[in-house]
Amino acid sequence: MDVWQTVLLGLIEGVTEFLPVSSTGHLILASRLLGIVQSDFLSSFQIAIQLGAVLAVVFLYGKSLVLNPRILRRIVAAFIPTALIGLAFYAFIKKILISNEMVVAWSLLGGGIILIAFELWYKEQEVFSDDVGLLSYKQAVLIGLFQSLAMIPGVSRAAATIIGGLSLGLKRKTIVEFSFLLSIPTMAAATGLDLIKTGASFSGAQIGLLAAGFLAAFCVALASIKFLLYFIKNHNFIVFGVYRIVIAVLFLMLYR
Repeated sequence: MDVWQTVLLGLIEGVTEFLPVSSTGHLILASRLLGIVQSDFLSSFQIAIQLGAVLAVVFLYGKSLVLNPRILRRIVAAFIPTALIGLAFYAFIKKILISNEMVVAWSLLGGGIILIAFELWYKEQEVFSDDVGLLSYKQAVLIGLFQSLAMIPGVSRAAATIIGGLSLGLKRKTIVEFSFLLSIPTMAAATGLDLIKTGASFSGAQIGLLAAGFLAAFCVALASIKFLLYFIKNHNFIVFGVYRIVIAVLFLMLYR
């Protein structure tokens, strides 16, 4: 990897992290298209760089956590299932799934179909909750279980949590913001676990590449978050479902 490839992957991460299109899937497919050789560092980079985008959530929503302990408790409840499942399957995800482009492509395709079907079925009602602080702990845990599906590269953490929240009776803006906040402990834990296991083997140059990707992801994610909040005021996610299908089909045609 060189610095320009790193920055490009950071930009891709920043754009896609909070959209229902799978940032990890895009990083894996982009790495393949750029001809970057699969390595332990690349696998770690694809996990850790997501924390750069998540720092944008801390920057924009930090006060929400500090000033509203009710929301913080629900984020913790939603995070617990992901943490337990992630610890149990870390080795399988890192060594098998995250390096498999076909898993990503088929997950993008299947997820796109599910996203379109869900949006055609879903109808938001006035009685749906618009206050994350009123979310029951059972609902929070169930959203965390939905998020756990995103351990399969290409599924999309954002899509899984948003579909889960909408199914449980949250309004669209509410679950999108909750998904933002839930990304903080999720990606911090994923990055921390990976760095504990592999960080000591990184060279100084690799640490510099990781820092460049972090910065690029952070800057672009600030705009991506604001775009998504504006977009959902008048749109559903069908366009993202179509996009996922197109990307998956193109990749399968090119690399079958």
